[in-house]
Amino acid sequence: MRYRQAIALLALVGLFVALYLWLHALGFGGAIKCGASGGCETVQTSQWAVFLGLPVAFYGVVGYLAILVVAIVALRPVALSQPRWSKWLVLLATVGFGFTLYLTYLELFVIHAICRWCIGSAVIITAILVVAVLGLRRESGMGNGSMGSSP
Repeated sequence: MRYRQAIALLALVGLFVALYLWLHALGFGGAIKCGASGGCETVQTSQWAVFLGLPVAFYGVVGYLAILVVAIVALRPVALSQPRWSKWLVLLATVGFGFTLYLTYLELFVIHAICRWCIGSAVIITAILVVAVLGLRRESGMGNGSMGSSP
């Protein structure tokens, strides 16, 4: 199904964004590239950039990697007719979206700085959630005979 391919592609892009931020948090690559605002550096060096002892970007790497793996596994021919994979994608995207809402709240109302990379990641996880929900809804419709069988 094409929506699973779209999710895999979005997850791959999100993985690269999160990996860039994680490597920066680990001290690789020098100053973060974010434009003249300095918001990224402010966000990435704030006390909120660490969650449960690990850089927040690490959770992004793990989350996007999990979504990518599930999306790829869900593309196997035998899995295409199994809605459980779509349910997993919705669940993972929902968790990621919830965490992103929390982090965006912190940026806007606690840290008072905006990280363009973080906003990019927020857009990506939101897109993944929308595509996953629409895909699951489409599959549910196909199950009751109300929609065609095109991928």
